[in-house]
Amino acid sequence: MRRVLLDTRYTLVGFPTAVIAFVLLIAGMAAGVGTAVVWVGVPLLAGTLMIARGFADAERGWLSDVLKRPPVRPRYKPAPAGAGRFRRLVNPMTSGQSWLDLLHGILNFPLAIVSFVLTVVFWALPIAGLTYPLYGLITSHIPDNVELPELLGIGRGYWVNSIFYVVLGLIFLLIMPMMTRAAALLRSGLGRALLTGVAELQERIDDLAEGRAAAVSAEANALRKLERDIHDGPQQRLVSLAMELSRAQRQMSKDPEAAQATISSAITATRETLDELRALSRGIAPPILSDRGLAPALAALAGRCTIPVDLDVQTVQRYQAAVENAIYFVVAETLTNVAKHSRATICTIQLIRIGDILMLTIGDDGVGGAHVAKGHGLAGLADRLRAVDGELAVQSPDGGPTVIVAEVPCA
Repeated sequence: MRRVLLDTRYTLVGFPTAVIAFVLLIAGMAAGVGTAVVWVGVPLLAGTLMIARGFADAERGWLSDVLKRPPVRPRYKPAPAGAGRFRRLVNPMTSGQSWLDLLHGILNFPLAIVSFVLTVVFWALPIAGLTYPLYGLITSHIPDNVELPELLGIGRGYWVNSIFYVVLGLIFLLIMPMMTRAAALLRSGLGRALLTGVAELQERIDDLAEGRAAAVSAEANALRKLERDIHDGPQQRLVSLAMELSRAQRQMSKDPEAAQATISSAITATRETLDELRALSRGIAPPILSDRGLAPALAALAGRCTIPVDLDVQTVQRYQAAVENAIYFVVAETLTNVAKHSRATICTIQLIRIGDILMLTIGDDGVGGAHVAKGHGLAGLADRLRAVDGELAVQSPDGGPTVIVAEVPCA
């Protein structure tokens, strides 16, 4: 019922508004175009566009109720900094959306008439039919009055007419919600196309630009971290290893036992270096991911984790490399954080496909406190997911448990 009332308000209240807007805009356009040659019409046209913008803003507010979506207002081109009075005055004429507002105010008029008539008719018919028993006493006694049931050959008389009209009213009462919705959508479709279409497209472009910037930032941060880790870890170990081997070489002829001890120490250092390089390589997409897909790659990550991991992968399909890499790195980074900071005793990972969305859920029974604030590891994961139009949600109250949900489009 609330939907019907909102649609009815939109068509009934919008009709007189559309009439007023049409009259003002047509008059303003005629006056502006007619006097443009003497420059008087220029400010008149600019003023008409501002009036159209006001009506367009009102329409956008109503559209949010009819279309059940947040109101979207496009960005109008501002006047240049330091512009003169005349330039600021005619600035509305330089914005394409202003002309779309004007076009909407003109084209909305006939659609508003059709929507208004449909709404009034399909409200009046059920009301008239259901209330016939009240006024039918009068109409049934009018001499030579012919009712619709009699024309259809059903019969005549007050009770026959009453039953017929009540049934007819109930039928139209059932149809009325669909017709009022159709009337509202008929008019709102024009508003969405002219008043919010450009804004929605601009929002999409902004989201893509933001995602691209996030991807560049995430990759740059990952490369800097990898470079720093290699410099601080394996590179230093390899320098030390070279020095150890040089010392063993010098000791070979003088003190074979000392040389043997030095070589043993170098072998241990080599293994530690290999382990560290192996850990760093987890930040780079492994061959198993590109060769065999997500399920085996995630199983390998779970097997290397120092905390027991309950892995449930319910999809075996292959996806775009960017999607698989994003899922893999989210799991790898999260498992690293769980092992280092959570003090958890078990971790659960579930990957399922719901429609065109891959949903990754990671939970642990640790101490909680994880969040995606800037400067924390999860912030980088959020940036990486945004690069593929994905989203990251974290629920981690102090004391735990922690649940991390990543949604990635995979169509």
